[in-house]
Amino acid sequence: MCLGIPGRVVAIVDNGGLLMGTVDFAGTTRDVCLAYLANDIQVGDYALVHVGFAIAKVDEEEARRTFEALTAMSQLDELDWLKEVADKGLGAM
Repeated sequence: MCLGIPGRVVAIVDNGGLLMGTVDFAGTTRDVCLAYLANDIQVGDYALVHVGFAIAKVDEEEARRTFEALTAMSQLDELDWLKEVADKGLGAM
């Protein structure tokens, strides 16, 4: 199963020709490859992230719904850093 977690892009940098960014998952930030969305992503946008890669741009409401669905299914419990994010909720973004 593919697990994509929604987060908000807070910074974007060009790392030797590879577009990278910092994504905020309700207060927990991670560096993420933004190459798949290079022409379509900006600071403040929400992205669906899977294993360190932003795979789709989503609006804030879709990010919230996805996050709530994952929390309800207890899928976030398997990932230690996301357990903390789930406890805070997407509203902290």
